[in-house]
Amino acid sequence: MTATAPRFGRFPVRVLLAVTVLAGTLLGALLAGASPAAAHAALTGSNPKDGAVVATAPKEVTLTFSEQIAMGDDSIRVLEPSGKRADTAEVRDLGTGGTVAYGVALHSGLPDGTYTVAWQAVSADSHPVSGAFTFSVGAPSSTTVALPDEQAGGGLVGFLYGVARYVAYSGFVLLAGGAAFVLLCWHRGAAVRPVQRLVVHGWVAMTASTLAMLLLRGPYTTSGSLGDVLDLGALPAVLESKTGAALVSRLLLLGAAALFVAVLFGAFAKREDGAEKKDLTFGLAIGGSVVAAGIAATWALSEHASTGIQPSVAMPVDVLHLLAVAVWLGGLATLLTALYRSAAVERRAVRRFSTVAFVSVVVLAATGLYQSWRQVGSWSALTGTTYGRLLLLKVGLVAVMVGVAWISRRWTAQLAEVAEAEEATEVAGAEEAEEKDKDAGTSVDPAREAQLARQKAAVATAERKRNRDADHERSGLRRSVLAETGVAVVLLAVTTVLTSTEPGRTEETAKAGNAQAAPAAPAGPTEIRMPFDTGGPKGKGTVRLTLDPALSGANDMHVWIESPDGKALDAPEVKISFTLKAKEIGPLPITPDRITAGHWTASAVQIPMPGDWQVKVTVRTSDIDQTTIDKNIKIG
Repeated sequence: MTATAPRFGRFPVRVLLAVTVLAGTLLGALLAGASPAAAHAALTGSNPKDGAVVATAPKEVTLTFSEQIAMGDDSIRVLEPSGKRADTAEVRDLGTGGTVAYGVALHSGLPDGTYTVAWQAVSADSHPVSGAFTFSVGAPSSTTVALPDEQAGGGLVGFLYGVARYVAYSGFVLLAGGAAFVLLCWHRGAAVRPVQRLVVHGWVAMTASTLAMLLLRGPYTTSGSLGDVLDLGALPAVLESKTGAALVSRLLLLGAAALFVAVLFGAFAKREDGAEKKDLTFGLAIGGSVVAAGIAATWALSEHASTGIQPSVAMPVDVLHLLAVAVWLGGLATLLTALYRSAAVERRAVRRFSTVAFVSVVVLAATGLYQSWRQVGSWSALTGTTYGRLLLLKVGLVAVMVGVAWISRRWTAQLAEVAEAEEATEVAGAEEAEEKDKDAGTSVDPAREAQLARQKAAVATAERKRNRDADHERSGLRRSVLAETGVAVVLLAVTTVLTSTEPGRTEETAKAGNAQAAPAAPAGPTEIRMPFDTGGPKGKGTVRLTLDPALSGANDMHVWIESPDGKALDAPEVKISFTLKAKEIGPLPITPDRITAGHWTASAVQIPMPGDWQVKVTVRTSDIDQTTIDKNIKIG
């Protein structure tokens, strides 16, 4: 038979273009209609604020978050400039009316200076979050406290935890996808030893990685020290958490999966009766689907899908997404194993897998589209955040896999014909040999017969391997499937990183909040002018007030009082106060010092935080004539 390379018409190109345009249109519509929401815990506010300068030490420090988090008694630490603990180490839940807020009380009699607030928690999607900021009492000062450079979940422990997550995903793909390939496409594969080893290795990898994550979970969310991995004292707290419960549930389901694998490669592989095997196939398909969906749900119930917008929809969608990935990629790995390590795959098997893979890709695209809208939410987040860029990389890898899969599909059609011809030849040869043995009618020594049988089997296996390796169609399919599998390995790695990355929605929300809270650096001293009239003789004039540098913290203030003709007006008394109505701070009274006629000044005027402050100036021009005027001033 003459082998020809697959030829591609215009149909696949048109289909791929149509699917791309449709997906892009739907994604654009979803992104355009998205509303702001967060699916990853982020610090949204604090009291005192980052960089604030307060006149006296607060009684407590409070933090506000975008979603529910888990905090312990040592999750918020307030440190004095000397590094000594300033808090009581008792974190209180202050949330009311849907607000997520936590606070820690401070000791009394704290000295002036710059204080450091360091916090660490576990968000509702199982990922550790942390941060630090400073505020000052009285005036900023030097501090011996160094802000942590490393975020929670980083370091060697974070790396090992990430590797364990990748191994868990890979094990699930091999376990669920390999079993699905056998039940849906290739029943004879249940008796093929390389396929059995592939699925069992998937089960072992997933079990080992789950146990590793249970041991790593404690230091991963707290100390970050590898030495704490064997500290079993932290294990009860891990088991009480949502992620710990999901990992334990996964281990229990893996026990059921072990029983499923034993039946699949035991009773099912040995069953000869067609009707009985059909009933057993149905039972295994139902049981395997339930176990696989349960294992997939351990991710959906404890990670991104469990929080944010529409969690009741997102969790089942996430389960479908994971199952589609497992069936497609796991079936691909099983097909690759069969092509390299076993006899020719039947035409029925390759045709069935082609259909199963197509359905899996459709489910994968639909569920992935919803997940993209939910976690990204806008075009700017798709291109301007780490999560969005990783998502684009994942979409590109899937597109490459679909393109290579189309090539594999064309090779498959030719391979199937050759495989059927080889199988028919082998059957005919076996029947011919059996007839010759019957015709000979000679008795053979059993030991000699067994030896001859082994030799014939070895020769036949070598012959089949030689023919298989020389088969152009089979070699082409092996290369294309190998390329698909290589891309799949990278795809799983990107997916693992994606599931532990802050979603684009939250990252953009945090950036917007920081931009809004960031003070704008003034061009120089800020000045305001306020006309006044006390009603008495020489009671009219103008107050000119300047603040330098007009930022939170210490400022230099100058006040000039001028008569209508621009000359200095020597008023007997001037009083000033600052009030931030938005935060109910103030009035903060300030009594300036008289420098010369019409000129008053005050140094180190403490402004606690940025905002639109109301400045009230009381001017007295005689013993009985005075007035109070006010105006807002922007302090960055």
